Amino acid sequence: MYREKIDLNCDMGEGFGHWQYGDAPDSALMPLISSANIATGYHAGDPNQMDKVVRLAQNFNVKIGAHPGYKDLQGFGRRTISASPEELVNDIVYQTGALREFCRRYGYNLQHVKPHGALYMDFASRTDMSEALVDTIRSIDPGLYIYCMSVSKTFEAANNKKHPTVREFYADRDYDDSGSIVFIRKMRQLDPNEIAEKCLKACKKGKVRTVEGKEIDIQFESICFHSDTPGALNIGTAIKTTLEEHGIKIQAPETSLDG
Repeated sequence: MYREKIDLNCDMGEGFGHWQYGDAPDSALMPLISSANIATGYHAGDPNQMDKVVRLAQNFNVKIGAHPGYKDLQGFGRRTISASPEELVNDIVYQTGALREFCRRYGYNLQHVKPHGALYMDFASRTDMSEALVDTIRSIDPGLYIYCMSVSKTFEAANNKKHPTVREFYADRDYDDSGSIVFIRKMRQLDPNEIAEKCLKACKKGKVRTVEGKEIDIQFESICFHSDTPGALNIGTAIKTTLEEHGIKIQAPETSLDG
């Protein structure tokens, strides 16, 4: 397995009002990536943030995705809220629609939807939620990518229904032996060079080392790092520099890869 190009995505617009979350501004991270996941107001973000980040992404020719979360500003969307699949999917429709209108305002298309935090992990583990999500996204826009993990129920549901997906590799998260990321609520400081080498290994060999010390196969079309991870700018820079030095181009997805 050796990739000549890979999507690099990052969560964006995760401030609120005059507060900024994370130690790197979106304007510094945007030149590093090919796809941006923009917060849509429930876990972070607000109309002015969305407007600003959409314009910023357009300036750098970065593709845009909606990043809806649980309605949990206080907990930054990293706490599960008990609700029916229908209610949660309606929340996603509401948030995605808001961002889509900001995209349309500037003649820009929405590329994907990627749930945030605890919502992402809950969809990943539940078939009923994932099927409801895929059916709804298909009714809104059959070409709208769903970003997800390869081992998730979300990918399984989308694959079964022939809906386009982009599978993610998480640069700044640990993996367990199942191939799932280890969900955490507060990130520690990471070594940017170690993270970059981890990404290079995944791109060249399709392998990642788990927290249990096992080497497992990993399938993905996009690499994700988080703007709220301490040192995010150095991490993103190291990933981009290392991959490009090894002939791997940073580029948004061109077609669905769902095998």
